[in-house]
Amino acid sequence: MSVLTDLIYGGSHAVAGLTEGAVNDAIAKYGADHPIAFPDTAYFFPTIYAATGVKVKTLGDLPACVGVLKSLITDQEDLGQALNAGLATAVGAEILEGLKFAEPKDAYEQAAVPGIGFVPDPIIRSLGVPLVTGDIPGVAVVLGKAENGEDVAKVVKDYQSKGIMTFMVGEVIEQCAEAGVKMGLEFRVIPLGHDVTAVIHVVTVAIRAALIFGNVTPGDFASLAKYTMDRVKAFVNAYKPLSDEIVSYGAGAICLGFPVISNETENMFRVPKSLIQQLDTSKWNATSLEARDIKLKITNIDIPVAFATAFEGEIIRRGDMQVEVDGSRVDCFELVQTRDASEVEDHKIVVDGPEIDEIPVGSKISLSYTVEVAGKAMQPDFESVMERKIHSWINCIEGVMHTGQRNQFRIRISKDAYDKGLRLTHFAEVLYHMITDEFDAVVDKCEVHLITDPVKATAFLNDVAIPRYNMRDDRLASMTDESVDRFFTCILCQSFAPAHCCVVTPERLGLCGAVSWLDAKATYELNPNGPSQPIMKEGCLDERTGRYTTVNDAIKDATHGAVEEVTLYSIMEDPMTSCGCFECISGIEPMSNGFIVVNREYKGMTPAGMTFGELASCTGGGVQTPGYMGHGRHFISSKKFIHAEGGIERIVWMPKELKDDVGERLNKTAKELYGIDNFTDMIADETICTDCDALLEFLQEKNHPVLSLEPLM
Repeated sequence: MSVLTDLIYGGSHAVAGLTEGAVNDAIAKYGADHPIAFPDTAYFFPTIYAATGVKVKTLGDLPACVGVLKSLITDQEDLGQALNAGLATAVGAEILEGLKFAEPKDAYEQAAVPGIGFVPDPIIRSLGVPLVTGDIPGVAVVLGKAENGEDVAKVVKDYQSKGIMTFMVGEVIEQCAEAGVKMGLEFRVIPLGHDVTAVIHVVTVAIRAALIFGNVTPGDFASLAKYTMDRVKAFVNAYKPLSDEIVSYGAGAICLGFPVISNETENMFRVPKSLIQQLDTSKWNATSLEARDIKLKITNIDIPVAFATAFEGEIIRRGDMQVEVDGSRVDCFELVQTRDASEVEDHKIVVDGPEIDEIPVGSKISLSYTVEVAGKAMQPDFESVMERKIHSWINCIEGVMHTGQRNQFRIRISKDAYDKGLRLTHFAEVLYHMITDEFDAVVDKCEVHLITDPVKATAFLNDVAIPRYNMRDDRLASMTDESVDRFFTCILCQSFAPAHCCVVTPERLGLCGAVSWLDAKATYELNPNGPSQPIMKEGCLDERTGRYTTVNDAIKDATHGAVEEVTLYSIMEDPMTSCGCFECISGIEPMSNGFIVVNREYKGMTPAGMTFGELASCTGGGVQTPGYMGHGRHFISSKKFIHAEGGIERIVWMPKELKDDVGERLNKTAKELYGIDNFTDMIADETICTDCDALLEFLQEKNHPVLSLEPLM
């Protein structure tokens, strides 16, 4: 074992010396008061902050961190002490990478295949939903240089096909690029950087997951390590030869619960379930998944291109597309209909109109599909749930981009996918297999009809689809919290946020924006022991705030006592908890006596003096913070939005993109509740002001109704 510990200590000393010299040089060049920060994060230098509670803001904060780093390198012939030295190496890497941001320049754009470097907070929050749903079942780190570029490409593509988010460090980036691996955040194959220190950017993703979702207290390293080990299913694949520095970084990864799998044999020792030798790199995938106990359910569909969640974010440029479906220019629709079993022929696929082969390249085509389903347990309420899934399913097809829904959607099919043999009938195969797989509890038979004849599409749209949409919309519009006898819990996010539970009502979606009351109802019907459970609407204690004994009992039970009381309609009194993956956050703005609402895509400053990330750090992980609340976009226009504090009349500022998105619905609610026309014209955005004094002037100029409301505090 002494050989292994010597390697770790050797790497730690090397990184420590490099770090100390780099810090001293930076202070000499810029001065100790020079600000330093990673971009778009509320967690400073995340590794240092999480492990020690220290907030690094200037270069002058770093020498003390270097001192802590060096103190962890004891040179004792003890594996535990050596692993601590690995943590010191991680701290050194964070400082070295952070110093790259001492000047306002992109340190990662110089390489032939640029890396992304630091992963901002909003991206981590956006990954919350696919992580907890299992669409991203694990995280791989592939580093070094493979003996054969095709071999590492196969490893990475296999991870991609399984939905594993893969980060790459070193020359494997170029090797995968040359082999045609699709890379980028949208493909969940992410080149971080070429310096081995870039591996820290994966570490900070895991660490911030603990801070954002797990409510781990900064400075509590034991809880941090337990969270990353238990809940972040990450692992490292390292190609030989391994330098002392890489071995030391690996020790830091092991401290956080991430096993290292390598084909290195020289001066290496096996550490059960932590340091694993696998000489056959073609077996790395299986070995890695087994080491992290990642069990996958693979859907194999007979189509000529890959089908995986990794392709959900793929962008097809106009010059790369074979054909395009554009619902704003041609009639098209997506419709699921419930039929009697006698009316459905299982796995029947019909194409009514021309296939892609018969259509000129670059054409805008008409494409509609109706999915006929039958089953003893099938309910019409499930139709819209299935329809919303179509967007994700189609996006999982390699070389296909899908946006929108119903009769307002766009699809682009790439030339590459077409050349590989992808045709419209394969869309039908995907829809058939996914519906019968995910909804097997209620769907016994399914057939799919594709319509590419524009005349027939228009007729079906007007005669069948639109009336069906309208009927559903009328039903949904009539559904209020008062009109139902039960709400539903949703604990999907507990895999990352064990102290959080959503309460989903007809007028309040889950905070992620992805789970409606009908979704939760369907989830319960499909799996009575699953993440959504009914809450009978009984024991109302306060109608104004939405406080119920049954809700409190359900929350206390679901969070194992971590949360005892919540209100459904208040942001000031026991507000609903958050996991951290919320689409928006509302926060108090004291000077105006109102609330600002910020979406996670907004990167600028707000009149509250905080960015989205800083506001979002006030809550999450099941913490209740009066005056701050995470929620979905659609909840903003709800009649129940901060109802106890006066409702939407309290909204005083939001980013312009968000205001434009919710404007029509928000104006409708304001007109209905308060008789106010064009309410959004009274709401400021970043084009008007980003400070509280200018905000107050704007509100006074517009005579915003918030000015006449009772003080919040």
